[in-house]
Amino acid sequence: MAEDAPEKPDTTRGAPAPEPRTGAEPGPGTEEEADRRRRRAQFLRELNEAKELRDRVQPRRARAARMRQQMRMRTFRW
Repeated sequence: MAEDAPEKPDTTRGAPAPEPRTGAEPGPGTEEEADRRRRRAQFLRELNEAKELRDRVQPRRARAARMRQQMRMRTFRW
């Protein structure tokens, strides 16, 4: 075998890698991406608000959940 020949990367498998995107050119989905992020942010705000409301309405359950979370954090190993 030719040991002194440089090894070529195998380009026969799979499709070629996609071109990296630059920030200068706007992509086709930038408007949809911004809309998706806006809806996601709204959903997360409402979810957080609902969790806070549930904690106020059911204080015993919220306290038990906090205790369970503290116990998980105490027993967690890095």
